Amino acid sequence: MNFVRTITFALAMALIGFSTAATGPQRTTAAAATAELVDINHATLIELKTLPGVGEAYALAIIKHRPYKNKTQLRSKGAIPLAAYRKIKDQIIAKQ
Repeated sequence: MNFVRTITFALAMALIGFSTAATGPQRTTAAAATAELVDINHATLIELKTLPGVGEAYALAIIKHRPYKNKTQLRSKGAIPLAAYRKIKDQIIAKQ
Protein backbone atom coordinates (compact mmCIF):
# COMPACT_ATOMS: atom_id res chain seq x y z
CA MET A 1 0.00 0.00 0.00
CA ASN A 2 2.84 2.41 0.78
CA PHE A 3 4.25 1.80 -2.69
CA VAL A 4 0.96 2.90 -4.24
CA ARG A 5 0.91 6.02 -2.05
CA THR A 6 4.50 6.85 -3.00
CA ILE A 7 3.77 6.51 -6.71
CA THR A 8 0.54 8.51 -6.37
CA PHE A 9 2.37 11.24 -4.45
CA ALA A 10 5.17 11.39 -7.05
CA LEU A 11 2.65 11.67 -9.89
CA ALA A 12 0.72 14.40 -8.09
CA MET A 13 3.91 16.38 -7.50
CA ALA A 14 4.88 16.01 -11.16
CA LEU A 15 1.45 17.21 -12.29
CA ILE A 16 1.54 20.37 -10.19
CA GLY A 17 5.13 21.15 -11.09
CA PHE A 18 7.09 20.18 -7.98
CA SER A 19 10.49 18.63 -8.49
CA THR A 20 13.36 17.75 -6.18
CA ALA A 21 15.68 20.12 -8.01
CA ALA A 22 13.31 23.08 -7.75
CA THR A 23 12.16 22.68 -4.18
CA GLY A 24 15.12 20.99 -2.53
CA PRO A 25 15.20 17.66 -0.74
CA GLN A 26 13.89 18.94 2.62
CA ARG A 27 10.55 20.10 1.24
CA THR A 28 9.98 16.87 -0.66
CA THR A 29 10.95 14.77 2.36
CA ALA A 30 8.61 16.68 4.68
CA ALA A 31 5.73 16.34 2.25
CA ALA A 32 6.39 12.63 1.82
CA ALA A 33 6.48 12.12 5.60
CA THR A 34 3.10 13.81 5.97
CA ALA A 35 1.66 11.73 3.13
CA GLU A 36 2.82 8.53 4.83
CA LEU A 37 0.91 9.08 8.10
CA VAL A 38 -1.69 6.40 8.75
CA ASP A 39 -5.08 7.77 9.79
CA ILE A 40 -6.21 5.57 12.69
CA ASN A 41 -9.85 6.59 12.17
CA HIS A 42 -10.05 5.49 8.54
CA ALA A 43 -7.22 3.00 7.90
CA THR A 44 -8.08 -0.53 6.86
CA LEU A 45 -6.94 -3.58 8.78
CA ILE A 46 -4.19 -4.14 6.22
CA GLU A 47 -2.96 -0.54 6.46
CA LEU A 48 -2.83 -0.72 10.27
CA LYS A 49 -0.86 -3.97 10.10
CA THR A 50 1.89 -2.19 8.15
CA LEU A 51 2.76 -0.21 11.29
CA PRO A 52 5.67 -1.58 13.34
CA GLY A 53 4.56 -3.80 16.20
CA VAL A 54 0.93 -3.85 15.05
CA GLY A 55 -0.38 -7.28 14.17
CA GLU A 56 -3.90 -8.46 13.57
CA ALA A 57 -4.95 -8.29 17.25
CA TYR A 58 -3.78 -4.68 17.78
CA ALA A 59 -5.18 -3.61 14.40
CA LEU A 60 -8.58 -5.06 15.33
CA ALA A 61 -8.43 -3.35 18.73
CA ILE A 62 -7.66 -0.01 17.06
CA ILE A 63 -10.65 -0.43 14.78
CA LYS A 64 -12.90 -1.55 17.65
CA HIS A 65 -12.19 1.58 19.75
CA ARG A 66 -12.86 4.11 16.96
CA PRO A 67 -13.42 7.06 16.67
CA TYR A 68 -10.39 8.87 18.07
CA LYS A 69 -10.19 12.64 18.61
CA ASN A 70 -6.39 12.44 18.72
CA LYS A 71 -3.78 9.71 18.52
CA THR A 72 -3.16 9.63 22.28
CA GLN A 73 -6.62 8.16 22.71
CA LEU A 74 -5.16 4.87 21.51
CA ARG A 75 -3.76 4.65 25.04
CA SER A 76 -6.56 6.27 27.04
CA LYS A 77 -9.15 3.97 25.42
CA GLY A 78 -6.92 0.96 26.04
CA ALA A 79 -6.65 -0.07 22.39
CA ILE A 80 -2.91 -0.84 22.50
CA PRO A 81 -0.19 -1.01 25.16
CA LEU A 82 2.33 1.77 25.74
CA ALA A 83 5.21 -0.10 24.06
CA ALA A 84 3.23 -0.49 20.85
CA TYR A 85 2.07 3.15 20.97
CA ARG A 86 5.65 4.39 21.30
CA LYS A 87 6.62 2.48 18.15
CA ILE A 88 3.88 4.00 16.00
CA LYS A 89 3.16 7.45 17.47
CA ASP A 90 5.24 9.30 14.84
CA GLN A 91 3.60 7.41 11.98
CA ILE A 92 -0.07 7.94 12.80
CA ILE A 93 -2.68 10.68 12.83
CA ALA A 94 -6.32 10.86 13.91
CA LYS A 95 -8.26 12.82 11.28
CA GLN A 96 -11.86 13.72 11.99
